[in-house]
Order: sequence, then C-alpha cells, then structure tokens
Amino acid sequence: MINQKPIQLKGITWDHTRGFTSMVATAQRFHELHLEVEIEWKKRSLQAFADEPIDQLAQRYDLLVIDHPWTGFAARTGVIQPLNDLIPNSLLENLAANSVGKSHESYSYNQQQWALAIDAATPVAASRPDLLHKYNCELPIRWNDLLALAKGGKVAIPGIPQDTLMSFYMLCSTLGEDVCSTSDYVVSEKIGGQALTMLRELGKHIKRECFDWNPIQVYEAMTLSDGYVYSPFAYGYANYAQEGYARKLLTFHDTVSIDGQNLITTLGGTGLAISAHCQHTKWAARYAAYVAHPDIQKALYVNFGGQPGHREAWLDESNNTRLSNYFRSTLPTLDRAFLRPRYAGHMYFQDRAGAPIREFMMQGGDSQLLLQELNQLYRESLEKTQ
Repeated sequence: MINQKPIQLKGITWDHTRGFTSMVATAQRFHELHLEVEIEWKKRSLQAFADEPIDQLAQRYDLLVIDHPWTGFAARTGVIQPLNDLIPNSLLENLAANSVGKSHESYSYNQQQWALAIDAATPVAASRPDLLHKYNCELPIRWNDLLALAKGGKVAIPGIPQDTLMSFYMLCSTLGEDVCSTSDYVVSEKIGGQALTMLRELGKHIKRECFDWNPIQVYEAMTLSDGYVYSPFAYGYANYAQEGYARKLLTFHDTVSIDGQNLITTLGGTGLAISAHCQHTKWAARYAAYVAHPDIQKALYVNFGGQPGHREAWLDESNNTRLSNYFRSTLPTLDRAFLRPRYAGHMYFQDRAGAPIREFMMQGGDSQLLLQELNQLYRESLEKTQ
C-alpha cells in the first residue's frame, strides 16, 4: 500500500509563548488526531504582527493569526475567507454567546465572520506586590494616585507609537467620546485636548526607556529587574501571572478610575483566519474550529501558554488558580473595552497616528496642532476605504 502525501498547512503567528507555543501544541494534537494533516507554525515579531499587511501574508500562509483592525480590509479585498459556511453554525453561536468582551464581534463585518477570536486581551494593570510592600506604596485606585506613584520613577508603560495611540483611544473613551465615530474628525477638540494633556502629565514621570517598549518588554522589565512596581495599562499577558514563568510573579488588576469610571481600554486579542489562497480549506476550517472549541480553549490552549478568547476558559477555577486569578481579576476590563475602528483604511491611520502622540507625551507641544495632524491622517485613511 502506497502512503499518501500528507496534507500540509502553514500558519503564521507572533513571537511569544502566548502566540506561538499554544498554536504549536494545538497543531500537534490535531495532527495526532488526524495523521494525514501536518500543520507548521512560523512566528514574526510583535511589531510585524501589528504592521505587516495580511494580503501579503495570505499569499504565503494558509492560517493567519491576525489583529482585528484588519477585518474591514479583509472584507473588502477578500484576502481571507469568510467562515460562516466553513465553521459549524452551532460553534459560531457558542463563540458569540461566550465572547470575552467584544472579541468575537471584532472579527465580524458585513454579516460575515472573518476570523475566530481564539485570544482575548486589552490593556490592564500589573504590579509587583513584593515591591509595593517593600517601598510602602499603595496600589493606585484613581488616576491621581497613578500620577503620584509615577513621580517616584517606578511606573512603566508601553510607549512605542502603537501602544501610545491605544492609550489615547483609551482616555478619549473614558472621558466620554469614542474616536473615529464621525467622518469629520478623530475626536472633538475638548476631549482630545484633555486626553493629550493627561498623557503628557503622565509622560513627564515616565523613564525614557519605556517609550521604546511594547507590553512584552514592560513585563520583562518588571520581572527581570526590581526597578518598576506598577504598570497602569499594557496589553495583558497571563503568562507573567504563572509561577515559574518569569523571575518574579506579577499580579494583574483592573485599571484605575477617572471620576469614578475605570479606564475603558482598547480591545486587542487575536483571531484565527484562513487565507483565500489555502488549497485545503476544509481541513484548515476543521483545525480552526478545533482551536476555538471551548474544551480546547480552557485546557490544552491555556496549558501551553495561550490566552483564550472563550469565556468559559476565563471563568474556569483551575485556570484562575494556576494563573494567580489573572482571568477573574481582568475580565471586567475586557468586558468594557473599546472596539477599535475596523473600516478598510484604518490601518493607514493606526500606522501613522501613534508617533506624533508619543512625541507629545515625551516632549509636550501644541495639542491643537497635533489634533489637526491627526484629523488630516484620519481623512486620508477614509479615502483609502473608497
């Protein structure tokens, strides 16, 4: 009997335990259940994950772990396949009913589901309880508490352009106005100016090195050294709440409040999509459904470093026990998180708007001129939608 050549699928994710080993583990187990299918996962940097156009990736890979702001572009161009006719309707209904915040919705566009929300995240607060005790510091509750703690130089934030833009979105939403809700401007001068002023006030007390860090680098700095006691808003990574993962254990929290409203952070997470160029769509869909299934999400996926998108996994007692209550403590933050714009041209804006906000946060300047610059970028991005 002649052995048939195995079906081979190639996938691309991002370079961290949370993004890579979870996918490798599910691919290996799926292969063990279906020996005729081999799935190979490659990884790229976190920055490349945010930046590289998915149309280019879809030409080289069958399975893509993507960021939800690409959804509108994907729907317009057809570079990935809609999943409504590929994934069992019963599973899609289950995923919608058990979404963590708007994670499932974030990949829905034009009545089609373009990816499965296998991962959920938003900026949350993190602390080193041992250092808070050592320095006799209280955990911040309000924004002013955060500023007071930051003046001691022991607060870290992710300050690269991408994350600074997400912080701007966060403050605008918390102050009462979501960005990009009209076609005329990004946000009103009043709310935008107030958000920029608050970011600048915080930025005065943030060390320069933080403005070159993404969330992973923040958490590595907090665990590898003893220089930082608190991070007020960085995309959460449950890995750092697991004993033995890093040098020191982090505790994760809901965010500080402004006038009684906890910060409305900007939804992140990832979705699993299938390329339009995939030659084995049915098997790719079976694997995607396998990864997104609640039984896999709350066990195998979490056990190998994943941060699931299914609510059952976040409520699971064993997961919370093993991960220092990460899921239970941050679920309220996820549930109120702001869903970023997903129109086809928004990535043009997202790729360019963070740098001037970062510069303002570090150096100050004219907030009105900055808002005008953002409005111009926004109008240009809307033209990309045409």
